[in-house]
Amino acid sequence: MKRNLLAIAIPALLVAGTASASIEVWNKDGNKVDFYGRVYALNYITDRDNQTGEGDKTTARLGMSGQTQITDGLSGYGRWEYEAKTGSDADNETRYAYAGLNFGDFGSFDYGRNDGVLKTLTSYTDVLPEFGGDASNNDIYALTARTKAVATYRNSDFFGLVNGLRFAVQYADNGDNSSTQYLNNHDRTGHDSAEAWGSVIDWDVLDTGLSIGAGYAQTGGHKDAKAWSAGVKYDNDNLYLAALYIQGKQKAGWDNASTTRKADDLKTKGFELVAQYGIDFDIGRLTPSVAYIQHKVKDASSLTNDSGLKGNDLAKYVDVGLTYDFNKNLSAIVDYKINLLDKDDIGARRALYEDGTFTKSQIKATAKDTVALGLIYQF
Repeated sequence: MKRNLLAIAIPALLVAGTASASIEVWNKDGNKVDFYGRVYALNYITDRDNQTGEGDKTTARLGMSGQTQITDGLSGYGRWEYEAKTGSDADNETRYAYAGLNFGDFGSFDYGRNDGVLKTLTSYTDVLPEFGGDASNNDIYALTARTKAVATYRNSDFFGLVNGLRFAVQYADNGDNSSTQYLNNHDRTGHDSAEAWGSVIDWDVLDTGLSIGAGYAQTGGHKDAKAWSAGVKYDNDNLYLAALYIQGKQKAGWDNASTTRKADDLKTKGFELVAQYGIDFDIGRLTPSVAYIQHKVKDASSLTNDSGLKGNDLAKYVDVGLTYDFNKNLSAIVDYKINLLDKDDIGARRALYEDGTFTKSQIKATAKDTVALGLIYQF
C-alpha cells in the first residue's frame, strides 16, 4: 500500500497547479489521504535599522491529512504539516503532527503537536492578510498557540444535541506553555518546564452568523501562569466582524528578584478588533480589512532595570490591509501596520534585550510602520 500511495502522490504533487484545494491521493476502502501545500513569497518594508522586522519573510509549507473508517461510528485521523523559511532568520518547523480517534457525536480525542485550546478564540481576530495574531503567544498567554505534547478532547454540536455548540478540554505536558523566559530577559533562563491544562467553549448562535466563546488555561508547577479569554465574531455573507479580550498572569514573571525580595508577577491584558468586507468580481475577490490591536503589561516601567522604559504597551497598532484572491489557488496581499508604539514602550525595547546593548536608532526603528507585500500560491 505504501508503494501505491507514493506512485499516486508524486505525480499529483507535480501537477498541483491544476488543483483547487488539497490533493486527494488515496480514497479506497474507507481510507483517505490528502496532501496540501503553500508557497508564500513575502517581504517586509520598514526602517533598515529594524533588525527584527525588515526584509524577506518567504515561507513554504507542505502537509498531509488522512482518515480511516473503523466502524460506522468510529474513525481515525492524523495530520502533519511542515514549514521552511528562506529569509534572513530562516529555520524549519513542524507545525502540526498529531493523530486521534473520532467518536461521532461523542467527540474526538487526539495527541501530538497541535493548537493550544485557546487558539479557538484567538483565531477570531487572527484573520488579517499578514499581521495580527498577537494574542497567540504562549510566552504571554498559556495555550494560545501551537504547542507540543498536547492531548485534546473536542466535541461539536454538544453530543449531537445543540447545533453549533462546541467545547474542548486539553492537557499539555511540556515547557512550551510555561514561558521559559522572563519578559525582560531573552536568555531563556529562570523557569523549568511545566504541565498545562485548559478548556474552551464557543457557540454559533442559531443561524445568525454570530459566534461567541470563552476559555481558560493554566500551567502547573511554580510558574503558575493563567490566561482568560472571551471573543465574539459575526460572519455573514461578505461581512466579517470580530473582537477578542484576553488577560494573563504569570507568577514571578519578571527577572527582578533579589536577596531581599521575590520576583514580581507579570500581568498582561489585550484586546483586538477586526472588520473585513469581501467584494466579488468577475475574476477574483477583493477583501479589505482594518484592525486595532493592543496588548499591555501592568507596571512595566517600575518592574524592570531598563532605565529608559516608560511605557507599558507590548503591541499597539492599526492595521489596514487588502487581500485579492485570483482563485482558490493564488492570492496577493498588501498589509500596512501603523505602529502606535512609542520608543519608550516595552514592546519597542523588549525585542532588543537579547543583544544586551542597543542604540537609540534601533529602538526608534522597532516603533516604525511596516508594509508587507506578498503573493501566495496554495493547493
